Amino acid sequence: MATVTVKNIPNELYDRLKSVAEINRRSINSEIIMCIENTVISRRINLDEALENARQLRQLTAGHLISDEEFNKAKTEGRL
Repeated sequence: MATVTVKNIPNELYDRLKSVAEINRRSINSEIIMCIENTVISRRINLDEALENARQLRQLTAGHLISDEEFNKAKTEGRL
């Protein structure tokens, strides 16, 4: 396997990467590999699966109707 060295990572980015790695129970190296894979390797979307997920989400939220005014207010306040 190849080895890559990344230099001059900003402290804030490193801290976030470290936090995400801890949440995912990975080493920082493994987390970096996952980030690269997720960015570089394209995945085909299964249309039937995506539609089914959308239908399930629609069913979960069907009883929670809000008006455009409520939606825009929540968006403005950063609650969505």
